[in-house]
Amino acid sequence: MGYKLPNGATFEHAATYAAPLAFSAITNASEAVCTVVGATLVAGDILLVTSGWTALNNKVVRVKTATATAITLETIDTTSTTIFPAGSGAGSLKKVMTWVQIPQITDVAFSGGDQNYQDVVFLEDAQGRQLPTDKAAASMVLTVADDPTLAYVPIVQAADIAQTVQAARLNLPGTDKLYYGAYTSFSLQPAVSRSNILTRTVSLALQAAPVRYLS
Repeated sequence: MGYKLPNGATFEHAATYAAPLAFSAITNASEAVCTVVGATLVAGDILLVTSGWTALNNKVVRVKTATATAITLETIDTTSTTIFPAGSGAGSLKKVMTWVQIPQITDVAFSGGDQNYQDVVFLEDAQGRQLPTDKAAASMVLTVADDPTLAYVPIVQAADIAQTVQAARLNLPGTDKLYYGAYTSFSLQPAVSRSNILTRTVSLALQAAPVRYLS
């Protein structure tokens, strides 16, 4: 049993990426292995994944082990051939080369991700029931003190314009890190309220379930 405060946590957005590395096959395993050609990745590299497997597509993951021809994705369990049909998961791996911190965050708000249900009731039922369907779309909004001179501003502005999935991570106190694949949006102007600091928002529309690494 344990707990911690978020005080001291930092948030980073990917700034630059390497060219995508195609993988022609991926295993159904407790930790998926991608078949590649001429890879130069090393353990600990962070990758934004595109894949024919919807449940893997747009995830941000860490390399566990790497050779020129095989990349193991740490903690990415693809053993279920129902969720991950054999032979159809090929895609690409895009290494995050550099990160930029988004500082001066005053609030982090998560929304969505809740389980949706289908109500079912039959003529003979005295009480209906619910069947789980999918989960609601999830997002997070960072409220930040407005400072257009900071290094992250052109990065998130470019991501907003590009409308492509980006990598982001939340560094919790200690060694925990949460990784996200998301569309990034940046408010065009600061919110203005008398006697309050000017703020802007960085909005992240999550495109895959987050991946958490404890160390």
